[in-house]
Amino acid sequence: MNRITKLFAEATEPILNVYATAGYPNLGDTMTVLQALQEGGVDIIEIGMPYSDPVADGETIQQSNQVSLDQGMTVAHLFEQLQAMRQTITVPVLLMGYINPVLQYGVEAFCKKCAEVGIDGVILPDLPMAEYESEYQAIFEQYGLYNIFLITPQTTDARIAQVDAISKGFIYMVSSASTTGAKTGISDIQETYFKRINGMNLKNPRLIGFGISDRASFLKASESAAGAIIGSAFVKLLGQAQDLRGEIVAFVQSIKGKK
Repeated sequence: MNRITKLFAEATEPILNVYATAGYPNLGDTMTVLQALQEGGVDIIEIGMPYSDPVADGETIQQSNQVSLDQGMTVAHLFEQLQAMRQTITVPVLLMGYINPVLQYGVEAFCKKCAEVGIDGVILPDLPMAEYESEYQAIFEQYGLYNIFLITPQTTDARIAQVDAISKGFIYMVSSASTTGAKTGISDIQETYFKRINGMNLKNPRLIGFGISDRASFLKASESAAGAIIGSAFVKLLGQAQDLRGEIVAFVQSIKGKK
């Protein structure tokens, strides 16, 4: 069973997914960050594959992408860093990024490498669903890799039904029509959107992302979904941390309410 499916089937508390840019703050920090996230009690780790034009991301994540790229991060180097990941990391791990570097690497080669190192799924916001179905779905499924789709407040009910039908694992529910890190907290308009989605009785669970930055917003979002995703707030911490492992552990524990 895919680790993502197992997690959602067994979870008794809201699920916390934390995004971290690979190779940030320093090129060799990727595994240190993953291990500290797991130590803190994170449920899913989302590793950002740095890209020069991350259109869905705000300034904080864009800057982390550029720093990582400047230090020499590539998809190939990331896979090298993750080669022994499953010796210590037991939680589900996703790769998040944009389709261009995946195409350059080779889609089947990418999926095969994901399977080799123990990646459970990917998030590629600019991969059209129709193209995924016609060109890549069979390859993803061959290697046991989930492709996580995003929906937004502007996504039509018909489109959401299509996403639900093709999805495995969970659906990434973008909380607002903005880039990552642009807003914090949950507004009344967003709650109306959450209620609309909950009323559709989708087969897949949802995680809410964009605007989740602390325990209060995590718990609020989790009232309307299986859990939530934190990105920019965590990447900001990485960029400022003096004690990388200790501050990561404390951050995750503060969100999960462990301390």
